[in-house]
Amino acid sequence: MPFPPVVVSGIQPSGTLHIGNFLGAIRQNVALANDPARSREAFLFIVNYHALTTLRDADALRRYSLDVALDYLALGLDPARAHLFLQSDVPQLGELTWIFLCLTPVSQLEKGVAYKDKVAQGLSANAGLFTYPILQAADILAYGAPGAGLVVPVGQDQKQNLEISRDLAIRFNQTFGEAAGAPDLFPVPEPLILDEVAVVPGIDGRKMSKSYGNTIGIFDEGADLKKKVMSIVTDSTPLEAPKDPDDDHVFALIRLFASPAERDEIAAAYRAGGYGYGHAKKALLRLIDEAFGEARERRRTLAARPDDVMDVLRDGAVAARARASEVLGRVRDAVGFLATMPP
Repeated sequence: MPFPPVVVSGIQPSGTLHIGNFLGAIRQNVALANDPARSREAFLFIVNYHALTTLRDADALRRYSLDVALDYLALGLDPARAHLFLQSDVPQLGELTWIFLCLTPVSQLEKGVAYKDKVAQGLSANAGLFTYPILQAADILAYGAPGAGLVVPVGQDQKQNLEISRDLAIRFNQTFGEAAGAPDLFPVPEPLILDEVAVVPGIDGRKMSKSYGNTIGIFDEGADLKKKVMSIVTDSTPLEAPKDPDDDHVFALIRLFASPAERDEIAAAYRAGGYGYGHAKKALLRLIDEAFGEARERRRTLAARPDDVMDVLRDGAVAARARASEVLGRVRDAVGFLATMPP
């Protein structure tokens, strides 16, 4: 690529963000966005349209949306380097979604693993949930820049949805782009998945997810954090017996926070015996406190200045609408819409 790629990522404000969100996406997003050698620019958005597929509480949606912005900024995102904004502040996404829907076979959506999984969990099988990947494709493809690729940091569970975005970029380019003289109107987005954090275990051993209620919040602390860590499911191996660290949910989390040297030291203690799960949980608790201690203080400071956070979101929305408007203008021309109104 002639330029570093544009980084695009969204996160749903449907509850308190957890360490799985941090390890699987937020940490990558912040690092990529803040490093000019690794990203041309970054569009990071709070997908409150998507949240409506499951959330029916207006006050909660507003609160969770602001919380995501606070979390991002507390975790080190530089708003001078990244555009942080609300999905609902970019109206161009609705039109782009409709155009993409008209290019998407129903059979492709019916195969959606994420949709089937959420319905199996008891969520409403509404049309928004069914067509979620198409709005997600609009979220991603609306911010492409000429000459730059698109990189999307995602968790393993979102990989199939990203494939739909890739398919739509290719399908649109082949259907409309070539005839309009713009065969690469949409760059094909590339996923960025770190294998070691593709799936972060929750306190019950399943994937950490708000849907399962098994999360540890990024900014949990004190008694609440301790209660969650100490409740992580383990087997009944006695304290004095050797244990396999690779078969333990506590150690699976320890390895995500510990330095290589400390990780190896704790793994050796597991195998030697005399090291109980209680010891491991106390080590994990310390590691989480060390990882997020400074960010907790920054978040408290930011929470006392909500107007400053809203200004960041407004500025991000201005940049996002400008880019999406440019992209949609080229799309409208390619599909054959008459330009009867000013942009």
